[in-house]
This record gives sequence, C-alpha cells and structure tokens, in this order.
Amino acid sequence: MVVDSTDVFDIMGTMRAMRRLKPDPVPDALIAKILRAGTSAPNGANTQRWRFLVIKDQEIKKRVQVIYKRAFDEVVGPRYLNSAPPPGVTKEKYLRQHAAVEYLTDHFHEAPVWIVACLEETAPPTRMSGASIYPAVQNMLLAARALGLGATLTTRHLLYEKDSEAALGLPPGVHSYAILPIGYPMGKFGPVGRGPLSEVVYQDRWGNPYRGV
Repeated sequence: MVVDSTDVFDIMGTMRAMRRLKPDPVPDALIAKILRAGTSAPNGANTQRWRFLVIKDQEIKKRVQVIYKRAFDEVVGPRYLNSAPPPGVTKEKYLRQHAAVEYLTDHFHEAPVWIVACLEETAPPTRMSGASIYPAVQNMLLAARALGLGATLTTRHLLYEKDSEAALGLPPGVHSYAILPIGYPMGKFGPVGRGPLSEVVYQDRWGNPYRGV
C-alpha cells in the first residue's frame, strides 16, 4: 500500500491513530484546512450546530491532562491489560498500542494543538446526536493524515465529562464529543490492523454471511 498517496482509499487505509506527537508548532494554515474539511461534513438537517474549540493554551491542556490520566489509571489502563487483542492485531502489536496509549496519556498536554469537537444543544444528547459531529471528526482526521499530520480521536475525557468540560471552559448547552490532539508524528503511517470483512458483515439476516466478501 502506498503510504504517501493522495488517493482517498490509500489515506483511509493508512490512517493509523498517531498517539506519539512531536511538540513542534503546527501552522495555523494547516489547522484551518483541517477545520474546513470538518465543516464540509454532513450533519443532521444541515443545522450546523457543531462548534470547534482550538486549544493551544498549555495551562488548559495541563488541567485536562490530569483528568485524562485519572481515566487511564482507573478505567482504560486496566481494560487494556485485561483484554485480548482485537481482530487483525497480534499480541505484540496490541502491547505496542497499549504503550502508545500510555505515552499519549502522559504527554497529552504536549500535543501542540487540540481540536475539541462540540455540539451546541438545546436538548439532552441522544444516540442520534453524534450523527451531527462525528462525520466532521472523521473528515478532520482524514485531512490531518493527508497533510502528513498525526492525530487520533479520543473520548476518554468523557468518563469525567463535567470535570473535563469545566476545565475546557465550555458554556452551558455546549457538549464535547471528542478531542483530536494534532501534531507532527514521531512514527510512520502504515496499514491499519483490522479483521476480515467476512467476520463483521452480514446479508439480510444477522449472522448470514454477505456474499460480496
């Protein structure tokens, strides 16, 4: 697979979660491109209730990182250590992934730019709410990858949602759905590890294999 291709399928197929990021500054022009990609995404009824908070302030990031690490220590870390590798991933690769997650935990605040993806909501969030923000998040991840920037989608801060949103300074009626730490990657892009389609795709009835794969 071509890693430096501009083909959208190559980009998607090599868009690894980059959790080790250099602290080097990222030009605002590149962040603006990523944000424009986000606002090109579909959203419910085209209401465009998305709001994006760009965080560069080190003190804000440090406050959130404390909460982020608590979530790792209490929930995420033990879950990794007690889980089997996901489909398409060897035990060795899974342990490397765990190490990368732990690295991001400790260095979360050092990522030069965060984009906090939010929705301005007049009613409590529901399962439908994400349809108006996560397509934008995916567009931004793809844009970052196309620009040679590392990023990952993290929602761990939502384990302590009120504390995190207070640390981020979000006003009433605005909820965060993801944080994207963005920076130049320390590692390299490459093929993502996934299981075969035949194990996750069905046709007409649940459990009935899809003939196309």
